[in-house]
This record gives sequence, structure tokens and C-alpha cells, in this order.
Amino acid sequence: MADRSHGSSRAPLARLTVVRHGQSTANVLWARALETGDPELVGEGTDAQVRLSRIGVEQARALGRWLAGLRGDERPGLVVCSTYARAAETWDVMADSAREVGCTSLPGAVVDERLRDREMGVLELLPPPAVRTRAPEEAARRARLGEWFYRPPGGESLADVALRVRDFLTEVRAAGTAEHVLLVAHDSVVIAARHVLAGIGDPVPGDVPVPNASVSSWERDPGGGTWLRLVEFGSVRHLGEG
Repeated sequence: MADRSHGSSRAPLARLTVVRHGQSTANVLWARALETGDPELVGEGTDAQVRLSRIGVEQARALGRWLAGLRGDERPGLVVCSTYARAAETWDVMADSAREVGCTSLPGAVVDERLRDREMGVLELLPPPAVRTRAPEEAARRARLGEWFYRPPGGESLADVALRVRDFLTEVRAAGTAEHVLLVAHDSVVIAARHVLAGIGDPVPGDVPVPNASVSSWERDPGGGTWLRLVEFGSVRHLGEG
């Protein structure tokens, strides 16, 4: 992760906000595949190249208005994005939308590969109907192991994602570059952050939905110390109706 301290005094992390990217074209295809059960509906290209859908762009614009609505002292001092296109696009649209309504004091974003989405290996961009048809043995193994521990050939489990997210968060907290850090990433990263920040002894997460363009945030315990407590998870209030 790039060093943005510029020689300034260390700032203890007081707030962490993690935004999931807006709806992507792969999210649309995935939903259609689940609805129809069509095994021929599969993504093209690579997961890292997937862009936002039209609705995803509008969701990102709403996120920008949410960002602009924060008080000056509530706005992030550091923004870090996943290396994937849909996350970078979400931030770009967010920032432009915030500037359109007068928010001109936004930091530039840096990217960090540890915030990338879960790598699915040979199952990359394959919705469940396609997996059941093309790799039934993997579909069965996934069901048997559960999502947290299942690692597709050439890919990662959610437990693997948690390891790199833990490494990233440890570095952010030690670096002291900003009191409020905003991450723009993926549902797997949001789930991993929740597990890591819950501390020692937190049980393996179950099926935890993380909506597109949702906001999850943690704040430093007002009683002192450096522990971050969960304030909201998967909030979509800023998106309004629909």
C-alpha cells in the first residue's frame, strides 16, 4: 500500500468504512442464471475486468451523494480501492458525484491488491447452474465443505481472503495515515473485514448478504483503546427506494 503520511504525525485509526462496489454486469448475469437455471449463461473475459451495470453506475452516484453529505471531519483521509475494474469505477463515479454537489476535499485513491475479490480459479465467472453442469464434483464438494472453507482449484476460500484482509488492516492501523479510512471493494472483503475486526474467537461467518453499493462501518470504542466496534453493516439507506 502506498505511503500517504508525507511525514505527518501518526493518526490512530478512529473509523473504517468499507463500501461494496455497485451492481456489476456479472451480478446481472448471475441473477439471471439463478432465475432461469440456464447453464449456458457464463461471464466473458476475467473477473478483474468486470464493469458496472447501468444500475451500478447510478448506485455509485448515490454513494457519492452520501459521501458529500458527511461533515468535513467525518470524511475519509485515505481511500483504498481493489485493483478490480468495478471497484475502481465505483470510486471514480462516487468522487465525481460528490464533487458535483460541492465536495471538493476528497483524497485521491490508492489501490491495493489485497482488496481484490475472492479468486475462484477454474470456476471464475461461472454461476451455480454452469458449475453444476460443468463441474458437478466441485459443486458437491462446495456444498459439503461450506462457503467459508471451500477452495476451488486454482482459487481461494473465504478463509484465505480473511488472511490477506487481516494483513492489510494490520498495516493500515500500524501506519497511522488517517483517522478515517474508506475501502471500496467486494462482498468477500466486507465479510472478511467483519470477521477480522470481531476479534479472537469470532465464529466462522455464515451466509452473510452484502448488498451492492452498501456501506459497512466500524468506529473506535468511545471508552478508549484501539478496538473498532461495528456501527452498521450492509446499509443501503443512501440508495433510497429501489
